Amino acid sequence: MTPAARQSQHAPEVSAAARQSQHAPELRAAARHLNRRRFLTVTGAAAALAFAVGLPTAGTAAAAELDAARIPADPFTLGVASGDPRPGAVLLWTRLAPAPHQPDGGLPASRVTVRWELAHDEHFRRVARRGSTVAHPEFNHAVHVDVDHLDEDRVYYYRFRAGTWISPTGRTRTAPGPGARPAALTLGMVSCQRYDQGYFTAYRHLAQDDVDVVFHLGDYLYEYAVSDVAGARAYPAGTVPDVYRHEMVTLDDYRLKYGLYKSDPDLIAAHAAHPFVVTYDDHETENNYAGDIPENSVPPEEFLLRRAAAYRAYWENMPLRRPQRPDGPDLTLYRRLHWGRLAQFDVLDTRQYRSDQAYGDGWRYPGPESEDPARTLTGAAQERWLIDGWRRSRARWNVVPQQVTFSRRHNSTTLPSKLSMDSWDGYPASRERVLAGAEAAGVENLMVLTGDVHVHYGFDIKRDFDDPGSRTVGTEIVTTSVSSGGNGSEHPSNWATYLAANPHLRFYDGRRGYATVRLGHDLARADFKTMPYVTTPGAPLTTAASFVTEAGDPGLKPA
Repeated sequence: MTPAARQSQHAPEVSAAARQSQHAPELRAAARHLNRRRFLTVTGAAAALAFAVGLPTAGTAAAAELDAARIPADPFTLGVASGDPRPGAVLLWTRLAPAPHQPDGGLPASRVTVRWELAHDEHFRRVARRGSTVAHPEFNHAVHVDVDHLDEDRVYYYRFRAGTWISPTGRTRTAPGPGARPAALTLGMVSCQRYDQGYFTAYRHLAQDDVDVVFHLGDYLYEYAVSDVAGARAYPAGTVPDVYRHEMVTLDDYRLKYGLYKSDPDLIAAHAAHPFVVTYDDHETENNYAGDIPENSVPPEEFLLRRAAAYRAYWENMPLRRPQRPDGPDLTLYRRLHWGRLAQFDVLDTRQYRSDQAYGDGWRYPGPESEDPARTLTGAAQERWLIDGWRRSRARWNVVPQQVTFSRRHNSTTLPSKLSMDSWDGYPASRERVLAGAEAAGVENLMVLTGDVHVHYGFDIKRDFDDPGSRTVGTEIVTTSVSSGGNGSEHPSNWATYLAANPHLRFYDGRRGYATVRLGHDLARADFKTMPYVTTPGAPLTTAASFVTEAGDPGLKPA
């Protein structure tokens, strides 16, 4: 489609376009000398030149070291986090930012030594591992520590030190070993947390919930401008600094926006309480971009500079390992995690490799363009990786955390009905290949975890959505937003229509909150949790509905 065909109801296009010029001129010139194919396969050395997001250097070229004792204010304003638990290993994260609303976080362009500890108890009387690492200015003083040689299936506590400053304590855990058969696993699901549309109260509740791991399914932040009163949060005038009054485009922009979001106390509490497994969607970069195709009319090299900046800032601020560190505008985010023999998690990236949305995006009638068999949502390599992983899986549950709605959604009871071109409905051939791959691999207990749409859905996944009598081959649990969309309502205006038009849709609720899923040997239970409001803090949490699906007999049933 042409960029002009995209329909955006958000920040004016001119705002983002004007920000493109903020990329350093020499970098933009370097980018223009690379064609698109070269741009997407650029090596690490060339990426450092082309994107000015260079890697730390060694020897005399290295940044000078800052004595951490000279840091004048608490550098742990963004809290701590952990992620991607593996058998006997977990990733620990923090970022030093005594002034999180400054592009440099309030630190000079110097290396800082950071010490870390991981203990069996929250008082650190029984330390299991300790060490030190370097917070590099090239990574905005972010720290990623991959701690291994730990006990499997064990809870740990961790903290960081920089000079005399001590971080908050975080709680994390390792995964069970490959042959282990744990009785159960409880996971949390969150997505879509637009700062200026509500408070992150859901995270305060999630921090106190009894879950083993949290899956963030995208839209961790939004690229749009934030006013001085933070929109629906209605802060006193002048509370949010002026640096957030424009759309994110440059590396400094994205780094600053993470400083705003990650300084939220409820988000800090959730990260400290549980390990996270993260994947992005569109807004961490730009609304509804598709691969290397932007939402608006900008040259491709300009958008790829923006994507490189967004991906770099994402990795810097997420608990991700080194294999996920981006190379210019490329980031290998899809990856596989295991929870013994109970569950295999295949975390997808449905944004970076997709074909462009058909028919100009939005809700459209399906046709030859959307139904082209060559279209892909995942890209060929990721699709093969997913299906090959299923063939080798020995897990009871095969779970796919990803971004956009997998199941069919008609928006009318009259056929033909429009479908969302940004979701799997806009890529039916891609969905069919995935379902055929699961069938060929003998996957019996397929579960898809989804975000994006700011509502709770519970779907039965049908082998053929065009046949109402088709067998159910899995379940899809869609979590609502943390804050995006404002307060929401239990029954949005299209609630009755959607339930009537989609008989495989078992549950629909439009309020904010999160979902949990408990995986056991014989069944899985999904709890959809909601709050009555997010535009003021302190909302109570209730469980709106609970469903179960039995191993070997897919389909959601009221609990």
